[in-house]
Amino acid sequence: MIGSLRGKLIEKNAPDVLIEVNGVGYELSMPMSSFYNLPEIGGEVFVYTCFVVREDAQLLFGFTSREAKVLFKELIKVSGIGPKIALAILSSFNPGQFVNAVKNDSINSIVKVPGIGKKTAERLVIEIKDRVSSWKINDAGSIESSARDPELPAEDTGVVIDSDVESQAVQALVALGYKPTQAASSVHKLYRDGMSVQDVIKVALKSI
Repeated sequence: MIGSLRGKLIEKNAPDVLIEVNGVGYELSMPMSSFYNLPEIGGEVFVYTCFVVREDAQLLFGFTSREAKVLFKELIKVSGIGPKIALAILSSFNPGQFVNAVKNDSINSIVKVPGIGKKTAERLVIEIKDRVSSWKINDAGSIESSARDPELPAEDTGVVIDSDVESQAVQALVALGYKPTQAASSVHKLYRDGMSVQDVIKVALKSI
């Protein structure tokens, strides 16, 4: 079982990253809340990991906080919530925000996550509430330590993307489950010269 990795950041193409550890490259997918915290290419990085084995694939997911990893593992236990939707949830909320949403039965905020309808959101809250009810949220909105136990196919979006930053941001949003047209329109509207890919994704996630 791979529980964590420490190594050199070789590539980052949201939501995927490549980390080299002692000459071996590990490909991981990460929620944007963790992706934002990565260093520049070539920097040393430490991530907690979750290894998911399916009939058709073996997948590795990375997180820059233990809370995010713990919450991811709880999310994928819920019926109808796979790794892709779990990543989308952790890209829209930090762990503390999500736990608060669950405790407050905030269905309206959860259904804004791509891939989650009202029934799924309601089932998610019911199934996970007991597991997170004892988790305490600190003033920074994080969970306190006591709770911590490929290229996308081209598609005509109708929007002209005129920079590499915009293109990468759109690909990241589509990988998280947003529709290409929706992602492209939002990114094109919000992008300003000088913004990084992470900046664009962060603003787009708040506006979509």
